[in-house]
Amino acid sequence: MKKITSLILALMLVGSSVCYADNISDSRTVIGADLDSDEIATVYKSFGIERGEVKELTVTNADERKYLEGQVDESLIGTRSISCIYIEAQGSGEGLDVSVENITWCTADMYMNAMVTAGITDANVKIVAPYKVSGTAALTGIYMAYEDITGKKLDEDAKLVGTKELTITAELADEIGSADSTAIVNELKLILDQTKDMTDDELREQIKQIAEKYEVTLNDSQIDQLISLCRSLEKLDVSALKEKVEQVQQYIKNIADTKGSVEKFLSEAADTVTEFVNKVIDFFKNLFD
Repeated sequence: MKKITSLILALMLVGSSVCYADNISDSRTVIGADLDSDEIATVYKSFGIERGEVKELTVTNADERKYLEGQVDESLIGTRSISCIYIEAQGSGEGLDVSVENITWCTADMYMNAMVTAGITDANVKIVAPYKVSGTAALTGIYMAYEDITGKKLDEDAKLVGTKELTITAELADEIGSADSTAIVNELKLILDQTKDMTDDELREQIKQIAEKYEVTLNDSQIDQLISLCRSLEKLDVSALKEKVEQVQQYIKNIADTKGSVEKFLSEAADTVTEFVNKVIDFFKNLFD
């Protein structure tokens, strides 16, 4: 029991240190311009903070269209800015943590990968809407907030490609599932130094081979989209992008390993406590018998 108590205290201390490490000045919210006061209150409740605690920015539908127009169907862009984000910049090497609420088309992993492409690798992000929306526009708010926090402009080409990646991955996910979609795109991002020397036909065969690993069959239109995405990604710094992708993949693996260790610890702790309680019960049973 002493060992269990020590471990629980250690976990509590880790948790408290994370809270003290938060820096309000390195946080931003970005609110959709078309939300009313009640909807904004709902969003802030999901963020877990009070309005006014951090600097608030506003994103409009016009801002969103700068990156989305021509990338996705007009119906997914709409005419109103709804999705909102809360972002905390983290220290170098701390990785990305992304969560979504009421976002129906884009997953947390899709946002994470698009952020890496755009040059954002260390941040905690919550993407929230007061009701269900596609979520395509949230990436614009992330760009806006990150630039405001750091005081530095992200590369415009990288931001455009990041948006293109998000939309293509989401469209592909509609047919083959989000896990396989993001995995295939990430594999391509890791071999951009090779794909840039391939012809379109060679790249087409490479994409088919990657898809086969996931037991997925892609149609010609889907492969064409991935070829187009590769050609756009190849215009960026492919070495730096590969390094960032590997860092994020390692970070995700570490999170999964940690989660598994914690779950194992809690399970073992619960078993030990149960065993202890049963022994106490047995003791009193025997005593009264």
